Amino acid sequence: MSIPKEPRQLMINIMYLVLTALLALNVSAEIFNAFKVVDQGLNKSNSVLDADNAQKPGQIETLSKKKKEEYQKYAEQAPKVRELSEEFSTYIDGIVNQMIDDAGDRNGQKDDGDYRTVQGVKELRGKKNKDVTTRFLIGDKKAPGIGHELKDKILEYREKFLELVDEEDRAEFEANMSLNIDDETWKNSKDKKSWAEYYFKQMPLAATLPIFSKFKNDAKSVENAILDRYLEKVGGKDIVFDEFAVVSAANKSYLTRGESYQADIFLSAFSKNVENLSVRVNGQSLPIQNGVAKFSARPNTVGVKRYEATISFTNPVTKEVTTKKQTFEYEVGERSASISLDKMNKFYVGVDNPISVSAAGVSSNDLKVSISGAGATISKVSSAQYNVKPKAPGKATVTLSGGGLKAMSKEYIVRPIPDPVVRLGGLKVSRMGNGTFKSQSRLSPVLENFDFDAKCNILGYQMVRVADGKGERSVNAGANYNADSKRLAGKATPGNIYYYENIKCKCPGDAASRSLPDLIIRIK
Repeated sequence: MSIPKEPRQLMINIMYLVLTALLALNVSAEIFNAFKVVDQGLNKSNSVLDADNAQKPGQIETLSKKKKEEYQKYAEQAPKVRELSEEFSTYIDGIVNQMIDDAGDRNGQKDDGDYRTVQGVKELRGKKNKDVTTRFLIGDKKAPGIGHELKDKILEYREKFLELVDEEDRAEFEANMSLNIDDETWKNSKDKKSWAEYYFKQMPLAATLPIFSKFKNDAKSVENAILDRYLEKVGGKDIVFDEFAVVSAANKSYLTRGESYQADIFLSAFSKNVENLSVRVNGQSLPIQNGVAKFSARPNTVGVKRYEATISFTNPVTKEVTTKKQTFEYEVGERSASISLDKMNKFYVGVDNPISVSAAGVSSNDLKVSISGAGATISKVSSAQYNVKPKAPGKATVTLSGGGLKAMSKEYIVRPIPDPVVRLGGLKVSRMGNGTFKSQSRLSPVLENFDFDAKCNILGYQMVRVADGKGERSVNAGANYNADSKRLAGKATPGNIYYYENIKCKCPGDAASRSLPDLIIRIK
């Protein structure tokens, strides 16, 4: 087993190397924020490891009872592994806290002087301080720093961890342990005389914090790997729940339209190698593969069906045989299908006509929906919804089939879009004041009580003004007034009558224009 290297942790390490190189080039202060992000990422990773590691000694203690004489040593060593990790983290925290105090305590206030608030964000007061890191970790001939001690501590705790690993596993752990010292890279640099100088000389305080967080992360990762190995030792393949699956347990396995579907969704853990596992349904034994038994039935009558599942297995800790029973039910119904028009009771030419289809006992993936007649086409919108678009009036037939369903068809009438109602400027009136009339400039075709998204267009009309028994006429193309129509409208006075005649319109799906009833407006 190799010690796992979390992808997120590896990415953070790579980011740190890049940021260090940029810092050496004297890049802008934003780099310090990037170091802060890296440090926060490592601290979150450390918290996750702590939470995981905290549970494992108890698990090891419980599982070791299976063979107490053989496994007791792992139960005794697990807390020692945790203690080593905590001791090392405390040592690292002491170094970090000392440097933060030395760099930030400007006014003799130990904690209050370590931080400041900049634009609402709390940051280290001495984040750019290079003197404290160099002096504290490197030092000089008169007062050597603790960098050498830090290096020795890392190697010391590395050996202490290894002492808690079984001898047959030690070589593998030693080769993969993240808690280690790279004592070769610094020797290739021109101006660095030691490992400590390579990492800390003239480095800003903020840039060193992720390094120390990484040291803690290395120790916690080693702790995690050793405890995982202990769990494997005391558990073995026969008791470890090594497979997981998402399970949906519905309170009802057959629904009709309008009912609510309710189910418990949970993560189920199981073992592929549990001892003496047997599964029976209604007394009949089922074959088991990788810890899972599959049950199937083919009922030949409709109604509610029940079955009892019994699982027996050997408890891995007590070696007692445990049996669990549970009764389940499902309902068998006949396949049936239905078609419903979502908006009106017939199809209309030139627009999308939404329909809903359903077939009890047939998967929506297997259901086939087709249409014939009226030049109609059909397109799928969702699992149960389709759009029908006819091209000509007449009749269209929708057919459902597939999935074992006996083909069923339903015929529908196909109509043109009904004639729109013509209004002047969209106003639904036949009498207008003089000023209101003169402010209008076009005819509008309105589809009243029509639920579809359709728009008709005015192609042309004649406008006639009658005043004192005399008439004036203009011929207009399109819905908007032309210049002659605007002139006639501008002459409106109370008592005038305006006739809009020979109105031509075209709606979606029309092969030719249609004529609409005249519109009469009286000026009051």
